[in-house]
Amino acid sequence: MTQPAPPIFVTAIGTDSGKTVFSAILVEALQADYWKPIQSGLPRDTETVARLVSNPISQFHREAYLLSQPLSPHASAAIDGITIDLNTIHLPVTHNRLVMEGAGGILVPLNQSNFVIELADKFAAEVILVANLYLGSINHTLLSVNELKRRAATGKMTIKGIVFNHSPVESSEEIILHHTGLPCLLRINTHPSITKDIVKHYAAQLRQTLMQPTASVR
Repeated sequence: MTQPAPPIFVTAIGTDSGKTVFSAILVEALQADYWKPIQSGLPRDTETVARLVSNPISQFHREAYLLSQPLSPHASAAIDGITIDLNTIHLPVTHNRLVMEGAGGILVPLNQSNFVIELADKFAAEVILVANLYLGSINHTLLSVNELKRRAATGKMTIKGIVFNHSPVESSEEIILHHTGLPCLLRINTHPSITKDIVKHYAAQLRQTLMQPTASVR
């Protein structure tokens, strides 16, 4: 019996790195379902991804936690008078491939004990790291990858690759790929706005990349 494909967990080196745009591209490329387990504040990323996806197959699942404030989930949950509990978060029912989007960077706290990246390990997901390029991003990206590798070595998740989101900075990209040993899955340039056509353009590129055999990293 064929094993179902694992979910793909989209995370980033920080907040506003481009996770939601890349999630839309990935959903479109795979005609996958989308799920944001924890949403802090409005607008909902689920609505943004749904607006940018063109295919008729993808479904968009409700959040496990929809928090009122655009803060770290642990802080927003405290304001809402709740505590996020990983044991209450379950995969949505679907027969389709599932793209999960995290909240902020990999070590964003969910409560006093857990971090957002633990969702990837809980569901044995393949992790894709989105890195936007700015002064200091090499350090932030290498630190993020080191933490992902540390957790993957003893956990259930794997690391699929890196996506660069910014106008190209060849020297930064080259040194990041050299030191991490991870493949670059996609490069997203800066655009004044993101449209369905732009998402479809990048989805076609990503689909070709994902068709090439690559080994996930532990």
